[in-house]
Amino acid sequence: MELNSVLSKLESGNEEDIESLLREYNRENSRTFIFDQREEDKRKKLCEGLVRVLERDGRACCRTACLETLRILSRDKRVLGPVATREGMLILAELAGLQEEGDRAVEIVDEQVVVEALKCLCNVVFNSVAAQQKSAEIRLAAGLCARLRTYTTQGLSHDVALFSLRLLFLLSALRTDVRACLRQELKAVDLLISVLEHTLGIKWVAEFEAESDPKSLPLPLEENERVMEALKALFNLTLSDTSEEDGAHQLRLITAIMRHLLMIKTQTEDKTEEAHSHAINLLSNIPVSCLDVLICVQSQGGLEEFNGKNMDAIEVLLDFMEKRIDKASNYKEGLTPVLSLLTESSRYHREIRKYIKAQVLPPLKDVKIRPEVGTTVRNKLVRLMTHVDTGVKQSAAEFLFVLCKESVDNLLKYTGYGNAAGLLAARGLLTGGRGDGQYSDDEDSDTEEYKSAKPFSLSSSINPITGHVEEPMPNPIEEMTEEQKEYEAQKLVTMFDKLSRQQIIRPMGVKRDGTLAPLEEAIHQCTVESCSSDSD
Repeated sequence: MELNSVLSKLESGNEEDIESLLREYNRENSRTFIFDQREEDKRKKLCEGLVRVLERDGRACCRTACLETLRILSRDKRVLGPVATREGMLILAELAGLQEEGDRAVEIVDEQVVVEALKCLCNVVFNSVAAQQKSAEIRLAAGLCARLRTYTTQGLSHDVALFSLRLLFLLSALRTDVRACLRQELKAVDLLISVLEHTLGIKWVAEFEAESDPKSLPLPLEENERVMEALKALFNLTLSDTSEEDGAHQLRLITAIMRHLLMIKTQTEDKTEEAHSHAINLLSNIPVSCLDVLICVQSQGGLEEFNGKNMDAIEVLLDFMEKRIDKASNYKEGLTPVLSLLTESSRYHREIRKYIKAQVLPPLKDVKIRPEVGTTVRNKLVRLMTHVDTGVKQSAAEFLFVLCKESVDNLLKYTGYGNAAGLLAARGLLTGGRGDGQYSDDEDSDTEEYKSAKPFSLSSSINPITGHVEEPMPNPIEEMTEEQKEYEAQKLVTMFDKLSRQQIIRPMGVKRDGTLAPLEEAIHQCTVESCSSDSD
């Protein structure tokens, strides 16, 4: 459809003609996301004309058609100038029923108009910095909070609640000043907690324990969608520490809700995994001191109990971690959050660490297989210790290191020196020792299989570099003459010297503090310290 005809009809046509023409345009462009740059000026004029039409007190069906067209056009951030003004944002806020009137929400007159206006606001705020600024100025967040309070008391339709939550998420993500206002003035954290309790149908049987029914039906898809939007907004609001007196209680309540969410299913496996992913992201913002809520609940028929603690939620987190490893894609965003959460939980909570270690690092029995070969969780994590992505590699190594109570000897037992070298070099532990963490004194006992293979003096003992038993290899220089040995040694020295001069490799040494340094520097330090000790 020609934009000229649409523009001329907006100027001179009546509401019925405008509605008919716009609905045709909307049908043709409902799936258009890339626009012709040559018609950019015309689309800007169309946006301006639509704002003028919406400003008039017209019929709901005509307003809906205008908003649908504006929503399509708002996919192009270059034409949003006429909309991203104070007047334009106020018009959309009024149509969405979000104008600020104290704590009272504006009554919804026409739901379809409200939903389309909310969709427009989501697009415009997302694509326009100017619209984000105007949203802060007209206090759009206050209207959203007033709207969502009616959701927990009177109820809202799915679409109105969903897009209200989505708009709240966008504002909290894009404007730090709005985020601070939501957290402090508008008490949006408590509001979102109420939204989650209402949507999930949570019934509390104790202070931080929700009623659990293994036979309950899966969470419907619409409820799951609203929960996801609420979790994303709550994630933004909990990024910085709370200074309120009841902050700890609030955060522990969030943890209890996240535990409940981890223990339920949705109608599809993908949606369940998505819900668990958002729950893990949010738990990563919670101080580790509050995470005991995950395990300090009654068993209620739970499958996993360890030292009197309910480990059902921890088992879900471990299953989630293994699924993300098996997907072998997008490790940075998909895997590192759950690895980080499990690492910090294990570092702070002894019961969690001991349970996870029993699942991930059980006592070694088959020591003839390399640590990175196999299908166990340990094998998969050890393979990640040499991943090309530095963040993924460090996360996997740190997780295993904490499970070993930051003992270098224990880590090498499970991973081999070669796989652990990166972590040890970064932590200055190449010469052995322990990390800075404080752990209990109880030690894990080795299996008979490991004890029998442990002494390195045996012909078929555990190789500390590879972490497994290697059969003795034939000595390649055994049948060489002394001249041949000297020739091969000189040849090797020449090759290393050439690679070093061309800076293809750089010989390194280990300093006294366990960190790596250029070989000359490491030798110099040892020489200086040796001379100093001799003079004493």
